[in-house]
Amino acid sequence: MTPLLRLDAVSRSYGDREVLRSVTLDVGPGECVALTGDNGSGKSTLLRLASGRERPTSGKALFDGAPIVEDDPATRARVATVMDPGAHYPDLTVREHLMLVALAHGLGDGAEAAVEAVLEEHRLAGHGDVLPSALSSGQTQSLLLAAAFVRPHDLLVLDEPEQRLDGRARRELAHRLAAHRDRGTAILLATHLEVLAEVADRVLTLDGGIPAAARDR
Repeated sequence: MTPLLRLDAVSRSYGDREVLRSVTLDVGPGECVALTGDNGSGKSTLLRLASGRERPTSGKALFDGAPIVEDDPATRARVATVMDPGAHYPDLTVREHLMLVALAHGLGDGAEAAVEAVLEEHRLAGHGDVLPSALSSGQTQSLLLAAAFVRPHDLLVLDEPEQRLDGRARRELAHRLAAHRDRGTAILLATHLEVLAEVADRVLTLDGGIPAAARDR
């Protein structure tokens, strides 16, 4: 299978500090790879390279065979991320935020139905008309996840998507990710939870920016 995402011997340094060293990783359509490791092991940095948010100091980060750059229209159209806790419009209601995302990604006449579906799936149906500031931390995380799932995507890049979710929501997220994987989405996620790592076809453990272990599931 031709990988949709290819990280080829990527390294990342900030000044004299090397955060990642020569990490190679492929993720194909319908495949989920989980990153694990202690805080500071380089997981978030690797996800930023994988989403095109940052460029590697050395090596190549490729999406569908081309260098991945966050501002490239092709990347924006096909790559959905959940990485920043404040990545929402504070002056829009929950429903308005999701509608904007859906319309911006071409859902057209199907946007309203798609938004109502993700509101229900993420247990936000009763909060569609409130501002994000009125949500709990767990509900805010659900909003960020709903914004990723409401839009078309070929690749999901998720940084600890389970954070701030309760146990039920974490289990629901695991099932949802498995369903998207089975429909052909490529998924790269960092997680500390076995319930989400179990969704993965492969697990890569980072230790000090270096792959410490990789295993198939």
